[in-house]
Amino acid sequence: MTGTPTLTWAQLRELKCAELEGAADGWGRSSNRADAARDRIEQQLLTGLRDTQEGEAAQAAVARLRELGRNFQYVYTECGLLRTTLNSLAHELKTQQRVLAQALDDAAELKFTVHADGSVTYPAAGEGLIDGAPLRGGTASSSGAAGLVPPSGLTAPNPNVAKAQDIADRVTGAVRAAAEIDWRYAGILRRLRAEEGLKVPVSTWKDAAADATEVRDAAGAYLKDAIPRDASPAERRDWWAGLTQEQREEYLAVYPDQIGNLDGIPALVRDAANRDNLQLLIGKLEGRDDEKSVTQLAGLREIERQLGAGGKPGEPPMFLLGIGDEGNGRAIVSFGNPDAAKNVAAYVPGLGTSLDEEFAKNDLKRARDTAIATRDIDSSSATIAWLGYDAPQFPDGVDSLSVMGDRKAVIGGRSFSAFMGGVAATSEHEDPHMVAIGHSYGSRTVGAATQADGGMFGVDDIILVGSPGVGVDRAEDLGVSGDHVFVGAAENDVVTKTPSRLQGNLAAVAGPAGFALGGLLDGDSLWFGEDPASKGFGATRFSSDEGPSLIGLHGVSFDAHSQYFDRDGAHSVSADSIALIAAGRADKIKVEEPR
Repeated sequence: MTGTPTLTWAQLRELKCAELEGAADGWGRSSNRADAARDRIEQQLLTGLRDTQEGEAAQAAVARLRELGRNFQYVYTECGLLRTTLNSLAHELKTQQRVLAQALDDAAELKFTVHADGSVTYPAAGEGLIDGAPLRGGTASSSGAAGLVPPSGLTAPNPNVAKAQDIADRVTGAVRAAAEIDWRYAGILRRLRAEEGLKVPVSTWKDAAADATEVRDAAGAYLKDAIPRDASPAERRDWWAGLTQEQREEYLAVYPDQIGNLDGIPALVRDAANRDNLQLLIGKLEGRDDEKSVTQLAGLREIERQLGAGGKPGEPPMFLLGIGDEGNGRAIVSFGNPDAAKNVAAYVPGLGTSLDEEFAKNDLKRARDTAIATRDIDSSSATIAWLGYDAPQFPDGVDSLSVMGDRKAVIGGRSFSAFMGGVAATSEHEDPHMVAIGHSYGSRTVGAATQADGGMFGVDDIILVGSPGVGVDRAEDLGVSGDHVFVGAAENDVVTKTPSRLQGNLAAVAGPAGFALGGLLDGDSLWFGEDPASKGFGATRFSSDEGPSLIGLHGVSFDAHSQYFDRDGAHSVSADSIALIAAGRADKIKVEEPR
């Protein structure tokens, strides 16, 4: 901003910031009403319509209601941003008012005169070096030399000069800063506008994502960016509990991505934040043509579809506990409320998993099926699909083959450890039953989580299926006793049989086929340590369907590695055991002799 500000210090002093805060409150009420309307549509109208009506007319009505719900969600988001913008504007202006008030008080105490243009007149004071007479008074201005008589080697400066100059600088500085604040926020408010019409297209959500970023940048001083990112989950829980309702609403409006992915924040809050952030992410990625954006957008849209469709009658509700586009993408989805559930199981997928349509369909189905089966045993149960890390993509490249290393597992393990700590911190039960499930490379990630600082706080049981090793050689080294570690290893799952010494060489030469062919060799040591299904490891092995052979009539098949969660009648023995363990009934599983 250039030029002389039109704002005067008198106008800044008389500015009524309470009126801005009152307007912010009004936008806040509008945001809350829109949120309540959206919630009524999703929790009452849509649920009732799906449960009682069928046919084309019912489907059309559901589609219209979903569109209306998205519109209310947009109103909720934009009104919340307006509230925070106005509150932040008032906060910054009040800061400059305090600077001005202190300068004016100092001037009054010294009996200086502050003029309308911000200059400050001061009286005679001090003694001349030659005649001892008081030195003349003068006027100090922030943009010019102070006083009427410049100091020289023969003239002592008037002691009021520096004081008047300081006051003039503070007055002018406060006015200029306030004018810049006003100009900056005026631009933000002008841009917080929706397109005309009753529909909220994707382009509007893209604008909303930009709006949220701009408001966040502007509101940093107001909200003080006080989100406790480096705190423990329990400390974050207490921080959230200590906020006022208005503060919570503003953090949700401005930082939905951070609040929604913060371990230690209650599940209902994370779900609300992530549903909002989901729309912002879709708007952000829409229209991009790079492979990563297209892939992640498909995954996000499938998650959005499932959230909007709701489950069948009797199925556990979905809670979106995490979402993001960093790395290969992030998505954490719970079937059932983990805070309210006595039994909470979290499933970590492995090799090849990323935020894409396949994950949104297949991995979420595994968690949903497990949740349904677990709730049939104990209704107070929830199951989570946790994609909170960059699982290795096979192959990542000829030179990397990251699946052969454990770096991503170690990084992911730290995140998973923190997540489980957050589940324990926000649980409504004094001693919830918590289970960690790792499949394929996800089992190595679970193993790494147990070795992170603090281990996996609150986890009672660990389930490893299709595991290439977990980084330790004994079940008891996973932070729980050996009889609380359970392993599923299908007879034809080559990943659970691959010797470490040959696995890397074969994979490097022949890619996935070489990785599989290594499974034809014997040995108890897998790539990441002792075979969890071996007798020496000391875990309980439960029965699994042997699965199709590696090489059959239709060529090479890896299906035995991915069927542990399948629930198709005779082949559900492994899935049944997983559900029993998750429900705290491990005594009922069908065991199998270790290798």
